Amino acid sequence: MRKALLTLSFAALACAAGSVRPAGAAEVRPRIRAVTAFIEIDQNNYASRIEEAQKFLASAKDALNKAGFEGAGGRITTQPFPQYTKGMKAEDAVAFVGKLREAASKGPSGLNIGAAMVHDNDDTAPVSLLVEILSKVSVNANLITADEQGIHWKAIRQAAKVIKQLSERSPHGDANFNFGAIAMMKPYGPYYPGSYHLGKGRAFAIAMEGAEVVGEVFRQHQDPVEAEKHLSETLTSYTKQVELVAMQLARTTGWTYEGIDATPAPIGDRSIATAIESFIGAPFGSPGTETASGIITRAVQATPVKRTGYSGLMIPVMEDNVLAKRWAEGTFTLDSILAYSAVCAGGVDTVPLPGDVTEDQIARILGDVAWLAYRWNKPLAARLLPAPGKRAGEQTEFTGSVLTRTTIQPLPGSKKN
Repeated sequence: MRKALLTLSFAALACAAGSVRPAGAAEVRPRIRAVTAFIEIDQNNYASRIEEAQKFLASAKDALNKAGFEGAGGRITTQPFPQYTKGMKAEDAVAFVGKLREAASKGPSGLNIGAAMVHDNDDTAPVSLLVEILSKVSVNANLITADEQGIHWKAIRQAAKVIKQLSERSPHGDANFNFGAIAMMKPYGPYYPGSYHLGKGRAFAIAMEGAEVVGEVFRQHQDPVEAEKHLSETLTSYTKQVELVAMQLARTTGWTYEGIDATPAPIGDRSIATAIESFIGAPFGSPGTETASGIITRAVQATPVKRTGYSGLMIPVMEDNVLAKRWAEGTFTLDSILAYSAVCAGGVDTVPLPGDVTEDQIARILGDVAWLAYRWNKPLAARLLPAPGKRAGEQTEFTGSVLTRTTIQPLPGSKKN
């Protein structure tokens, strides 16, 4: 009898640990972070092109919401801004981008003006212009620091200059939230600020948001093989559903579908750190975090849909409430994030830095990210946020609505006081 009871007990535990959802439990579905429309504009047609994009984005949101996917806010990415500001005086270029922002806000839509430098031998004048733009207009932009030809060392130095100057010229250094130094990133990624394209426009891509989906799987499966298997199956199911909607949109509108980025991006309490902690049974940054990072990335990249963007794992320190808490506690560091980036895709995102960080130190961080991306041929980005007037050990005071306050940590290798 005792043996029978033990057998039944173990069977009950096995069922509880399985992938079957308890009766009455709500399905945990991914949200759509954004649908990003890629357009080509000039000084004469920008208003009509933005309006056309917004009509498409409204239809995309409606279709995705009806298919059971919440969110799907609209974003617009233009071709690289040096193409349509060439020959303008700096003040006129800033004013023109302001007009683009005003037109996009009627949607309302986010706006990304693309890359200041695509190749390492590009003119650096647009970089100085970008500092002017980002310090005065709420748009996103980026700069490419590595591609298949190699690492862009000149671009890395220019990106470091942008980051340092924006920290000095925008309130609280907030403008750096809208700038990314991107390495090995292909066109048509839907996530900001690393989104860009070099084509003729009328294209779109979809960014999914699934940290809670990962958490649901990891709470049920801590065996690495089983966790990867079930996460792959779950993400495959949802991405295929989204792709069906995307392909129907492409057929009915004439816009070109460029793919899905199913990176399970977190936001606030929808935490990727919480998901990973369910798997490892310890704070984020503990042993096993690298394994969890690899499992998530392999599962995302196993989805049989057209993939774009990062398609891996993001670790945005200040966009995830639990990541921000663990960063303050010191359970992971800048070096930890670089280590995790070896098995995932994403990079160094919303990392707060001491306000006195130098341009050279920023360039070295960007160089590390670019090397890692180039060596392993994977898309990585750096979004670094120096905190003006703040030192290691002090709290951040960035005013962005999605940024959680945390403690500024010293740079790796810094001597303790």
